[in-house]
Amino acid sequence: MTATFPTQPVAVISGGLGDIGFATAHALKQTGCRVALGDLHLTGRDTAGFHVHQVDVASETSVQAWFGAVESAFGDPASVIVVNAGIVSLSSALAATLDDWNRTLAVNLTGAWLTARTGARRLIEQKMPGRIVFVGSWAGHAPHVELAAYSTAKAGLRMLTQCLALELADKGILVNEVAPGYVNAGLSGQFFKKDPDCAARSRAAVPVGELIEADEVAAAIAYLCSPAHRNLTGSTLLLDGGLSLLRNPVKKS
Repeated sequence: MTATFPTQPVAVISGGLGDIGFATAHALKQTGCRVALGDLHLTGRDTAGFHVHQVDVASETSVQAWFGAVESAFGDPASVIVVNAGIVSLSSALAATLDDWNRTLAVNLTGAWLTARTGARRLIEQKMPGRIVFVGSWAGHAPHVELAAYSTAKAGLRMLTQCLALELADKGILVNEVAPGYVNAGLSGQFFKKDPDCAARSRAAVPVGELIEADEVAAAIAYLCSPAHRNLTGSTLLLDGGLSLLRNPVKKS
């Protein structure tokens, strides 16, 4: 179960206006958090009750300005940090352009590091404990021919989770990752909407036979943010319906 916070900590969510980010915002608000959303595009959502700020996570200046705005608005630094912003483009390692490769890593890996580091530094300055949760992917340990840059970035994110967890453990800042499989929302959801057959094939490929919904990912994130645990750090919570258990090679038809 996800415990309710005894205080009202400030939570920040990068990519907060995406499907997973926005579902997480509502989940954390229900636990008692004051929630701030950061996103590159501030459209398409009813954000009443949330602090909203435009941020490019690939820019250190932009990330620092976001955290500063959140702290000014709430009077406290963010102690719950959900690193969710991400992009994806379909391309193999050989076909990818340098711009696409660099931008994918800049947002999904470097941007994740900048977001987590900025938040952690503020907590350390205030001598406050906290929670950092990275939204990774099962693609972080399963190679995908058409997602070379994305898979590489998510693999790096898993190691970043572990490195930060070790580095911040004695500061009371716990760092974990949630790694969804095929989500019927967000980045993968965009492809499923364009290609219903792809959604059907993906569902059939999952051992439990189901796609994941955004609110399921949000619930997992809220659990990892929970004050109920004190020793869970450096871990990856796989939420993939068993995809990571498959070992049989898939041959092209």
